[in-house]
Amino acid sequence: QVQLVESGGGLVQPGGSLKLSCAASGMIFRFYAMAWYRQAPGEQRELVAAITSGGSPNYTDSVKGRFTISRDNALNTVYLQMNSLKPEDTAVYYCNAVRDSVLNFWGRGIQVTVSS
Repeated sequence: QVQLVESGGGLVQPGGSLKLSCAASGMIFRFYAMAWYRQAPGEQRELVAAITSGGSPNYTDSVKGRFTISRDNALNTVYLQMNSLKPEDTAVYYCNAVRDSVLNFWGRGIQVTVSS
């Protein structure tokens, strides 16, 4: 069965950095587009960054220039490097895997808190 397991979250001060990882299993990772979503309390889940199976990234405007998504197909892992973090980046971050717009899997999420 497909599993997506996030790691690397936690508490960081404004201006700090964190790197999230999502380890995938039970799937042919290289065929999937991968993405990071986040959901703040009382808000809808929003797309943060995505990367195609071919490695092309895209980002929501609020994180452009601060976040970098990458993938390592040999390790079946997708990453989200988050720099210059702001309090408004505080949310639960979810890993997502999609193939052919039909297969769609989610991780359980990991908390990121940006606070002094």
